[in-house]
Amino acid sequence: MTYQHRYLDGSPLALPVGKVVCIGRNYLDHIRELNNAVPETPILFMKPATALANLDTPIRLPAGRGECHHEVELAVLVGRELRNANAEMARVAVAGYGIGLDLTLRDLQNDLKKKGHPWETAKAFDGACPLSPFLKPDALPEPQATDLALQVNGVWRQQGNTRLMMIGLFDLMAYMSTHFTLQPGDVVLTGTPAGVGPLHAGDTLLLRLADHGFNARLA
Repeated sequence: MTYQHRYLDGSPLALPVGKVVCIGRNYLDHIRELNNAVPETPILFMKPATALANLDTPIRLPAGRGECHHEVELAVLVGRELRNANAEMARVAVAGYGIGLDLTLRDLQNDLKKKGHPWETAKAFDGACPLSPFLKPDALPEPQATDLALQVNGVWRQQGNTRLMMIGLFDLMAYMSTHFTLQPGDVVLTGTPAGVGPLHAGDTLLLRLADHGFNARLA
């Protein structure tokens, strides 16, 4: 199924499918579990539009590239262009909130890190960003104090709250906009809490954002 942005009720959003701008290491507990250094400035990377996939479509992992880990994240859909923006400009530019997976080929990423190479082949492959439908902004009144969680095969693996972000989502969007123009239809991923781990063919997933649950499965 071709990816298209849509609201929770299934209605399509009149926005193009754009890039995904992500931050690495935005939750301290996740930094600690991977034994990474706390960054002095936000670590940004991108996924292309071809990485986007509907969460209700079976997730296919790349074959023969080692373990693929789940990283559950709050996703923010951009509705207005942001360039050199401030936090308030970012807040009013939000078209919706969702939940997604930053799928990561962990063995490959670790190898790339050791060599000092970019991460894209571990993070930006086709289908590397399954996304839920989006809630309208007023349906998530406290996006900076919202629970998010991931269950795999009936076991909770990741549970966090967006208040634990090291850099808040609107400040993050503003910072991103000083490096890359955020355009309508772009998606911002805001970092993952602790509990990341491997996925396998046949796994069933439940992603939760506040009181909303979204089911997914691996092919």
